[in-house]
Amino acid sequence: MNIRRVSFDHPDAVKLNDEVQAEYHVRYGDGGDATFLDPADFDPPNGVYLIAYDVDGTPVATGGWRTQDSNGEGNLDGDAELKRMFVVEAMRGRGVARRILAALEDDARAAGRARMVLETGTKQPEAIALYTSSGYEPCGKFGYYRHYEASRCFAKAL
Repeated sequence: MNIRRVSFDHPDAVKLNDEVQAEYHVRYGDGGDATFLDPADFDPPNGVYLIAYDVDGTPVATGGWRTQDSNGEGNLDGDAELKRMFVVEAMRGRGVARRILAALEDDARAAGRARMVLETGTKQPEAIALYTSSGYEPCGKFGYYRHYEASRCFAKAL
């Protein structure tokens, strides 16, 4: 497994983002995650985007964080927002998501962020289990989906 820093609009990132959006559509029955993401949001030092590649060079997982500070959507100064955590189905259950998550937390910490925050949904119990077992706790809702009943927000001090 090789984890690489890439741009959010890198072809492998676009491919995996299309896959995660398709999965959101299956789970939630809508057009995917409508949160606006600017590729520049993931440019260091204000964020990062990572892809995990398997031994043959196939992209198998993604994740990124972007700087968030106090805003009208419920974020606090010092937040790093986790976005687009995804592992292809064939690689799930092998610890890949935990490795991506740890790398993202380390990077956000090194960038001076105070806490990592994320939003997920009730139809993603695997994600909720990953985050809670990694030390994330429920927090006040924030972001695009903060008014949705199925939305769940979590935070972890860095």
